[in-house]
Amino acid sequence: MEILWVLMAAIMIGAVLGPVLLRRRGGIRQVAPGSPDAADPADYGFARQEELDIRMPGPDHDLLDVLDVVQQSQSWKAASQLLAGTEIHGEVRWQRVQAFAGAASLELQQRPGGVSDQPGGQWLRVWRAEAPKDAGGAAVHAEFLVQQAWRSSTSGTDEFRIILEEAKEACAQAALLSPGDPVPYIIELSIARGLAYSREEFEQLWLKILDRAPAHMGAHLAALHYWCEKWHGSRDLANNFAEAAAARAPKGSLLAALPLFAVYEHLPEVNLVRGFYESEVVTKAVEGALYAVHSARPDDPMLAHVRHLLVFFLVRCERWAEAMNQLVHVDGHVGALPWTVSPDPAADYAVYRALAVAGYEANGGSPATLSH
Repeated sequence: MEILWVLMAAIMIGAVLGPVLLRRRGGIRQVAPGSPDAADPADYGFARQEELDIRMPGPDHDLLDVLDVVQQSQSWKAASQLLAGTEIHGEVRWQRVQAFAGAASLELQQRPGGVSDQPGGQWLRVWRAEAPKDAGGAAVHAEFLVQQAWRSSTSGTDEFRIILEEAKEACAQAALLSPGDPVPYIIELSIARGLAYSREEFEQLWLKILDRAPAHMGAHLAALHYWCEKWHGSRDLANNFAEAAAARAPKGSLLAALPLFAVYEHLPEVNLVRGFYESEVVTKAVEGALYAVHSARPDDPMLAHVRHLLVFFLVRCERWAEAMNQLVHVDGHVGALPWTVSPDPAADYAVYRALAVAGYEANGGSPATLSH
């Protein structure tokens, strides 16, 4: 276990190890980049770090095609058509709303505009102006405001509250335009966290979501934040929420993985307990997530989210082969926890991937023994 602590310390100080790890008597040690003995993720067909897509947790080719059209043409119509054809109760609609809002927010950040040029994300403003009754555009606008509040202002400031109050009104408008759609209420979960809804207010909001999409994994992940210790709950409240959702999850639901997300949200910033990742709490949560992954539909749009978090925990547990089995399913996309909390998601993911490859090879694995 000692070598893992050394490597984790390196991660915590931001060192990007890359493919510089070598087999040695069942352990792993750092060697010079380019050494013929270095474990190389490319040997497994994994994408180069600079090729990793940080926008999404997994592929959505229709969304990527439409995003390209929207950003190149600065026309909103393709986005509207895609959302209109996306089932309102499913996970995909929520993910696509987030993606369009995120794209507009990032454009605005990169091109805030000035005297002689228009700000980025102008296509979203035009969308709302030209099609005010378009439910998809209303939802994207509400999520855009939420992302702007969290990205461009500080929690608790007047500016932050003003933007979130505007987002709350936008959610109400989006809900009126699409009765039965859970997405406007899921967006409001982040507003509830930022504006510190009382527990009674939050529960009322949560019931609206359960009435529309009781097994919505994305909604549960958003709600979990509210119950965490760093926001308006506690470790026990978050764990209780996650375990209750997992217990009532229908067969094949990824909600069985929710306790692992609760564990992640309460990880200590500095872990001084040597056996933490071998503890019953972590082991039980990891096993629950693995069960959820094995039971879920291969095309479940939330599957990649769970696999990414499993990579993080399985590497820290030194369960190298299992980590590799998750990597082969998600490699190429890193737009998910835990990578997205980093300033450089691709670099953080690449560190864990390199550790997994090195640990796998240190214990006799090779590209020939890894099943795809």
